[in-house]
Amino acid sequence: VWDLAFHMIPVALVDPEWAKRQLILFLREWYMHPNGQIPAYEWNFNDVNPPVHAWAVWRVYKITRNVTGHADTDFLERAFQKLLLNFTWWVNRKDRDGRNIFQGGFLGMDNIGVFDRSQPLANGGRLEQADSTAWMAMYCLNMLAIALELARTRPTYADVASKFFEHFVFIARAINGRTDERGLWDASDRFYYDSIHAPDGSYTPLKIRSFVGLVPLFAVETLSLETIEHLPGFRRRMEWFLEYRPDWVYNFNLMVEPGASGNYLLSLVSPEQLTDILARMLDTDQFLSPYGLRSLSKEHEAHPFTCVIDGEAATVRYEPAESSSYLFGGNSNWRGPIW
Repeated sequence: VWDLAFHMIPVALVDPEWAKRQLILFLREWYMHPNGQIPAYEWNFNDVNPPVHAWAVWRVYKITRNVTGHADTDFLERAFQKLLLNFTWWVNRKDRDGRNIFQGGFLGMDNIGVFDRSQPLANGGRLEQADSTAWMAMYCLNMLAIALELARTRPTYADVASKFFEHFVFIARAINGRTDERGLWDASDRFYYDSIHAPDGSYTPLKIRSFVGLVPLFAVETLSLETIEHLPGFRRRMEWFLEYRPDWVYNFNLMVEPGASGNYLLSLVSPEQLTDILARMLDTDQFLSPYGLRSLSKEHEAHPFTCVIDGEAATVRYEPAESSSYLFGGNSNWRGPIW
């Protein structure tokens, strides 16, 4: 399903109506479970794909508007109503402790990890995922953008836009460790990692420098001054939050001061974090290869990552040829020179 979401972006340039129908298809009662889950693929409906359907709906809507000159808000509203169900499924099923740190499992990362992320851990713990949490932050921003667009002609959507604005702030605070609980940002390495949350309450970060730590860069959105001024109710609630919850928004996930054109930037990472992540991402000895971005940092060629869980050791290393692991078919793209 997440493959299809990406495919519909270029398809919308050729046949906008068909692209919209394909996205609606997986939101129909024929495919979507009554609890809101969207099936992953035909061989395992219960597996979990990254929640990019809202992103695709928003992109296809804008592409269609540009191609046809017509803003199909009926399509946008129809999809949004079902996406609300799917978002709620994620919050209720993949955030076990209700603290805005998400699990999820596989999430399309294949053998990028040290073990199969869809399987239960041997020690009875659980894997808290940087990519899953970041995808949900991005999901919030996608839903926020759609709600603000719908609110232009359907003012009641301004209320739910406020909900997604605040939920994004909660997730950003959680992943960055600005709550009483531990986040997924490693202050010493200056990178995002998955973490094992053991039954005794301890946390063990999996310090694998992989694409998992780059996904937080995807969660970014701008709020234009024109949009904010057009929706005084949303603006009032946002300004209240900024004024009375300054500890939630200061200097890491929301640029409190508007930019030169009056726009606000919503981002999961702060400017300082962005600088640190890009330093790794654009380093040819780490993520940047002649073919694009490596899925796993080249550092792990000479320095494989190994962890031991209940006496069992597991290792992941950078492997530019065929993978030594048969996990998910042994596809070396996930441990080699390109994603």
